[in-house]
Amino acid sequence: MTRTGFYPGSFDPVTFGHIDIARRATKLVDRLVVAVGTHHDKHALFSAKERLAMVVDALRPLADETGAGFDVTSFDALTVTAAREAGAGVIIRGLRDAGDFDYEMQMAGMNAAMMADIETVFLASSPETRYIAASFVRQIAAMGGDVTAFVPAKVAESLKRKFPA
Repeated sequence: MTRTGFYPGSFDPVTFGHIDIARRATKLVDRLVVAVGTHHDKHALFSAKERLAMVVDALRPLADETGAGFDVTSFDALTVTAAREAGAGVIIRGLRDAGDFDYEMQMAGMNAAMMADIETVFLASSPETRYIAASFVRQIAAMGGDVTAFVPAKVAESLKRKFPA
């Protein structure tokens, strides 16, 4: 039986922190579905199509390295509904700090109340990526800063195109 994990996020943009969580999630599941959320009340910098392409490109080396099964998709439904549709029994969430923990615990509780058969697994961010937040990356890029320490090279190039000097 294939164990499928569902790793949802906005990935606006995908960062080394996201890649770290995906890498570590592959140790827990046989197949990882990385799902780009398109939330109606969030205004993303990148379109869903752009974010999907960046995630696919960022995870390609990881798929080759780990041999894990990866799927990249988008969703605009409840996370638990999208996870079920993907055949996942577990939702993977990354935690950077206590603030993330409080929010994620509430979300996990709500998800469990809706679909108790889908578990949520929290992975603590590695010390090397714990401080990386996509919102900070966007802010740094908007102010002309160098984001290459936080995102893959192609993502940094995409950010430069969004924020020309």
